[in-house]
Formats: sequence, structure tokens, C-alpha cells
Amino acid sequence: MNAYDLARGLHILAVIAWMSGMLYLPRLYAYDVEQNDKPEPLRSEMQGLLRLWQTRLLRIIINPSMILAIVLGLWLFWLRSGNGADWSFAHQPWMVVKILGVIALFGWHGFLAKSRKKIANGTSTRSSKFWRMSNEIPFLIAIVMVLSVTLEWGA
Repeated sequence: MNAYDLARGLHILAVIAWMSGMLYLPRLYAYDVEQNDKPEPLRSEMQGLLRLWQTRLLRIIINPSMILAIVLGLWLFWLRSGNGADWSFAHQPWMVVKILGVIALFGWHGFLAKSRKKIANGTSTRSSKFWRMSNEIPFLIAIVMVLSVTLEWGA
């Protein structure tokens, strides 16, 4: 076993956890919005549970796995460079696309975190349909990123 393969495997696992959370959180938001039409006390009880789950998902799974994915990704970057000797791969089109994908995922993550606060405060204006449709955004970004890294096109 070499360090690069270990880093790559751990990075993939961290990204799976991060992505699964970002794919599930909008679904919880959709369920939360759908409770607005329910009578009390059912609405308050369900929204209370959903908001607890949203917070836990973000704090216990999504945030830590994102941090781990970043740390492991930087380790991979370092190992790929030959311990800092050759950074030329970083300018290849496939790596630029990967980095842009990471930035897009950071943006989506931030949007989800900010939206959780709005939902908790009752100030969100997003519909259930919006959350169900936007649910696939991280997966579409991931498709581009994974194909870029596995095919290393333009290298």
C-alpha cells in the first residue's frame, strides 16, 4: 500500500459522506415546507423534528466530511506533486475543472447552511418543488468532477 492510494481511498469516502448529506438535506427542507399546510400541533411537532434532523445532518455529517475531504484532497494534491516538486498537473484542464467543481460544491454547501437558518427562523421563501428539483445539483457537479479526474482529459 502506498500513501497516494490510501489518501485517494479516504478522500473518496469523505466525499461520499459529504455528497450524501448534501443530497439528503434539500429533501428534509422540502418535507419541512410541506408541513406548512398541516394543522397544529402536528405542523410544529414535525417541523421541530425535521429542523433537528437538518441541524444534525449539517453539523455531524456534512460539515465534518467536507473538512475531511478538503484535508485529504490537499494531501492528494501534495502527493501528486511529488511532495511539492512538480505542480504542472495543477494547470491541466481536467484539474482546473475539478477545482472549479470543488468551489461550486463549497458554494452549494454554504447555500444549504444559510437556507437552514432561514428555515429555522421561518423566513425562507423556497418551495417544496424548488428543494426537490435542486436536490440533484451536487450530483451533476460530481459527474463532471469525477469524469474530469478519471479521464484526465487535456493532459
